[in-house]
Amino acid sequence: MAIRLGDIAPDFTAETTEGTIELHKYLGDGWGVLFSHPKDYTPVCTTELGRVANLKSEFDKRNVKVLALSVDAVDSHKGWINDINETQGCTVNYPIIADPDKKVAELYDMIHPNALDNLTVRSVFIIGPDKKVKLMLTYPASTGRNFTEILRVIDSLQLTANYQVATPVDWKHGDDCVVVPAIKTEDIPAKFPKGHKVIKPYLRTTPQPDL
Repeated sequence: MAIRLGDIAPDFTAETTEGTIELHKYLGDGWGVLFSHPKDYTPVCTTELGRVANLKSEFDKRNVKVLALSVDAVDSHKGWINDINETQGCTVNYPIIADPDKKVAELYDMIHPNALDNLTVRSVFIIGPDKKVKLMLTYPASTGRNFTEILRVIDSLQLTANYQVATPVDWKHGDDCVVVPAIKTEDIPAKFPKGHKVIKPYLRTTPQPDL
């Protein structure tokens, strides 16, 4: 069965480059990003894994743990990490899950036979502290992911989880937010004392409330 937004992220136990991990226990009360790769020693994936390593401090600031997955074994992953560190100017500092029997890939519906035979596609899952899936992205094998965008989405998810706002097109941290329709316009000043604009009765904006 395909995973949908709001579903509990399937738990699993797997071997990784940093030892055995149980997903839910590993994430604890924080956020998680699980992203998959077709296989080891592939060029686009090499650049992606390096980029995530160099962004690790940004994920840490947001209380987000990142885990990569590839269908090869741990020994293969460790050899690949040497190449990643060498070519991408980084130190891989997060677990890469070994999934040679494709159990995790099948659990998360990462195999799309019409796109990539029996290998995993480039899937991304953002998992909240409640262990529910907050975002899913699927890229073709030929297109590298934009992890700056994934950080932007995490900023939005964390903000909107705590305040009655949504984030508009191209929003980034520090921009104005949209007040959710459930709040009456006359109630906005009490909830958002920084001010607000009424563009249309259904489109009201306010400065980012947690700044």
